Order: sequence, then C-alpha cells, then structure tokens
Amino acid sequence: MCELGYGSRYTIRLRHLVLQPSEKREVQAQNQLMILIEPYCDVRIESDTGIFDLSEDLANELHYEHSGTLKVTNHSFFISHIRFIQIIPKNCKRPCR
Repeated sequence: MCELGYGSRYTIRLRHLVLQPSEKREVQAQNQLMILIEPYCDVRIESDTGIFDLSEDLANELHYEHSGTLKVTNHSFFISHIRFIQIIPKNCKRPCR
C-alpha cells in the first residue's frame, strides 16, 4: 500500500466467499487490493489485473493479487470456499505519505 501512496492508511479484512456449484459471482473491488490466500483448483478468478485458474493452459502467469471487478467462477460440482485478504484504502484529503 505504501507503493500506491497510502502509507499506513488502510483497513485489512478477511473475505470468505462461499460459492454454490457452478456459481458465477462479481465482486467490486475498485481502488482495493484482494489477495487470494487459499488457491482452489476448481475456481477461476478474472480481474482487471490478471487471472487465476489452475486449469488454464494458455496463461503464462497466474495472479494472486486482484483489483477492479473480480469475476469468480466455481467450476466444481460442490460448494467452494474462496478466501481473500481485502485491503481497503482509507480516504485521504491530502496525499498519503
């Protein structure tokens, strides 16, 4: 967050998504950082900053850090649990340093 200019002005929380079989969900994370902490093999995450899908054979890199609009898809026939650390910058009236 220091690299993005927020210094220590942010909130950290755990996001635990529970997706039903074959469910697709959009998560809005504009100006936030979502860090995938427990990768799951039957889940696909697409965002403005990258993709995570262990079954993807055309990607040369998988991303664990996401922001913007996240499209989360459960490819499993079972309920899937996807855990993120969500970092939310606090609004600053002056530039954060």
